Amino acid sequence: MKSSQRPRRPDSSPDKAGASVKELKKKHPHKRHKSAVGSPSIPGPPRINLVGRRIQHVWTDGHVVWKGTVLEQVPVKPSLYLIKYDGFDCVYGLELHRDPRVKDLVVGERAGSAQKRLSDTELAQTMIGRAVEHMFEMEEGPKEEWRGMVLARNPIMTTWFYITYEKDPVLYMYQLLQDYKEGDLTIMPDSNDNVAVEREPGEVVDSLVGKQVEYAKEDGGKRSGMVIHQVEAKNSVYFIKFDDDFLIYVYDLVKTS
Repeated sequence: MKSSQRPRRPDSSPDKAGASVKELKKKHPHKRHKSAVGSPSIPGPPRINLVGRRIQHVWTDGHVVWKGTVLEQVPVKPSLYLIKYDGFDCVYGLELHRDPRVKDLVVGERAGSAQKRLSDTELAQTMIGRAVEHMFEMEEGPKEEWRGMVLARNPIMTTWFYITYEKDPVLYMYQLLQDYKEGDLTIMPDSNDNVAVEREPGEVVDSLVGKQVEYAKEDGGKRSGMVIHQVEAKNSVYFIKFDDDFLIYVYDLVKTS
């Protein structure tokens, strides 16, 4: 999909203004229930690896078939998958086998990935981790500039890149090489904030992946979620999946904590 249109996401986006994210203290662990003696569980057939495959399903509240591609399975929460649905620019996070809203799930063939051209490799590496200005055509009026950061190249849909924006810090995907060549993407000069910190060989980097976090809103409300990914190109930036939302949020936790 070309980036000539404004980023599209569901209208039910939560209020993010003035939000802060902090790590929650470890809660009391859930007790493991003992299975009844003489009633061993019978394992079901192994599930197909969904990563890289085309899927389709309906939601419980409608009959429209949603089609998309499974991008990744979250290692710290294997039941959670990242999905790019056709016609939407944002990345969804869903527990496809557990979410009761997902009905009639059909797993298709592996998605075909376009071959990466060697001439694009250097440009792709240059833009990852960098601040960019991305131009979008609005429904009415001239183009609007969205400032954001390129986070990574998707390993399944290799011509697509993960990106997030200051105006809307959720995870999006676009074909940024195409947008750059068409003049709709500008890579900003490096700043001190974007320079990767050099580390000694074998040095352990603290990570918040797998941690429970709490999100505080201006209205006093709170949301809880889990840190599911650390951005390799900028270690202070993380993906967060909140319990009450299916979108993936992107925060620089060093700045917001």
